Amino acid sequence: MKKIIYAAIMLAVSVEVVNAQVVDDELTEAEKKIKAQEADSLDGWKVGGVFGVNLTQASFTNWAAGGENSVAVNGLLSTFANYKKGRSSWDNTLNLAYGMLKQGEDGVRKTDDRIDFMSKYGYKATERWYYAALVNFKTQFADGYNYPDDSTEISTFLAPAYALAAIGMDYKPHDNFTAFISPFTARMTIVNDKTLADAGAFGVDPAEFDLLGNKIKNGKMLRAEYGGYIRVMYKKEIMENINLETRFDAFSNYTEEPTHIDVNWELLLSLKVNKFISATVSTQLIYDHDIDIAVDRNNDGVIDGTGPRVQFKEILGVGLNYKF
Repeated sequence: MKKIIYAAIMLAVSVEVVNAQVVDDELTEAEKKIKAQEADSLDGWKVGGVFGVNLTQASFTNWAAGGENSVAVNGLLSTFANYKKGRSSWDNTLNLAYGMLKQGEDGVRKTDDRIDFMSKYGYKATERWYYAALVNFKTQFADGYNYPDDSTEISTFLAPAYALAAIGMDYKPHDNFTAFISPFTARMTIVNDKTLADAGAFGVDPAEFDLLGNKIKNGKMLRAEYGGYIRVMYKKEIMENINLETRFDAFSNYTEEPTHIDVNWELLLSLKVNKFISATVSTQLIYDHDIDIAVDRNNDGVIDGTGPRVQFKEILGVGLNYKF
């Protein structure tokens, strides 16, 4: 898996380097001057984003084939605010998502929940390389459960939350591609829930108990890690009214099993029908060696064990979509 990750990163960067070099070779001196003047004219703030709401509903009355009534709604807000002045650039993004499902006699269940803020400052070192610093914060809005068990919380607001700060270099040949590489990164895992912290959820140190089962030491709510970090972001209109955005993060903890690389890969595909109606496909793949996932190998309801696993989420929606 590590070889695939490294190969994907190197391939993406190599393609961008080659494309940028070809463009440079084709430019005349006059064209380069015009390009520089156009770049200067783009100084200042550039803000925008996308807001979308997808609704799905199904109803059955005396339906011979069977089925359950259901209502599902998903909301997505993706915004950016980028500033450029001379050799300095400052990029900020905020992504929010939440989804709910009501099916049959079951209660309302959560289908999506995300808060993700990123801020990155860069100072131009060469034509395409920047000295850069980045901060990132992630958490969720509401409680999470391992359905059909809807009584035991397995996550909640700020449990977990991830705060990351990194210093490194940013390769940015154009506005659609950026590759940030940091050998100096600090990541903090926050579990702001006593029950989850005592259980050692999300990699924090669990509580300690004596032989009689009495707690003698609370579980820690914070876990600090120090290591290397890579973030690659790419967006492109792959054809008319079809836009692709993807982001790949990889983190290696220098102080504890550095070969176990944590991965987060997100992809959003938007297909525009008209000014307000669109379809979206979003996926997220996560591998975190510190998160144990319960395993039922025989699908008989009996947990055979726990351990790190590849996590994958996919959401398809059609509904209102407004770009600003």
